[in-house]
Amino acid sequence: MKKLKKLVIVGILSIPFFAQAQDYTFRVLANKGANEVKSGDTWQPIKTGAQLKKGDELKISENASVGLVHVSGKPLEVKQAGSYKVDDLANKVGTGTSVLNKYTDFILSSNSAEAKKNRLSATGAVHRGLEDIKVFLPENQYAEVFNNIAIINWESSKGVAPYIVLVKNMFDEELYKVETPENSVQIDLSDPKFANETAVLVEVKSKNDGKSKSEQHLLKRLAPARYEVVKKQLNEETAEIKEETAFNKYLLASVYEEKKLFVDAITCYEQAIKLDPENPTYKDGYEEFLLRNKLKSAK
Repeated sequence: MKKLKKLVIVGILSIPFFAQAQDYTFRVLANKGANEVKSGDTWQPIKTGAQLKKGDELKISENASVGLVHVSGKPLEVKQAGSYKVDDLANKVGTGTSVLNKYTDFILSSNSAEAKKNRLSATGAVHRGLEDIKVFLPENQYAEVFNNIAIINWESSKGVAPYIVLVKNMFDEELYKVETPENSVQIDLSDPKFANETAVLVEVKSKNDGKSKSEQHLLKRLAPARYEVVKKQLNEETAEIKEETAFNKYLLASVYEEKKLFVDAITCYEQAIKLDPENPTYKDGYEEFLLRNKLKSAK
């Protein structure tokens, strides 16, 4: 009986907390420009992580945008300049729910001030080796790739462009070679060159300085059984973000990160930035992703 009473009390106490936690209509996940929100009679600059409630009003400035996620988990991006009542925006979302809510929490918590503080106080190796060219790819245990497109990027301590990117098989035989003046390259794993490979090695080196190169990094296709599991999960979890927009790519990056598919997450961040290069949310989010997963060292 005592145990039952405790359960009842806990249940009662949790109701106000749950109600309070859901006491919003939208949460702001991305913000570009001098946008504002009015709650009551006061206009204030909008910030990433802010909650928009029933009765609030949103003002979008010229050449600006706001990426929102509804309390139901459904995303909405507002890009047209003007004023919008939050209630009217909620009507655009439609009915039903989405599991994207858990990724909303993941994004906000991962990029919070507390998370950054914890990251700065943490210790641990950032990368293997002491190479001059640092490729932003994960350790081998996280080298799995779900999609065919992988965007590989790097930084060099010596500024030794142009670069040669080599893709080799597991016997160290060259499959693909490309030269680029940039610090990034896109690899299409559906290319016939890789048709018989379940895993490949990627290496970046300077064209003009033979001593300046990266270590080799593994890219590994998902095993068929795991691929089908991930595919089913993604079909269920990303039904609301199929459109090729920067905001959707940003949301999708967190889905891949949560599944430890870091290569796919990197590609989504790169695509988001390319689609909307002026949006600081995507650049900042990408930088934090690289740092918290120890793919890049803090300067």
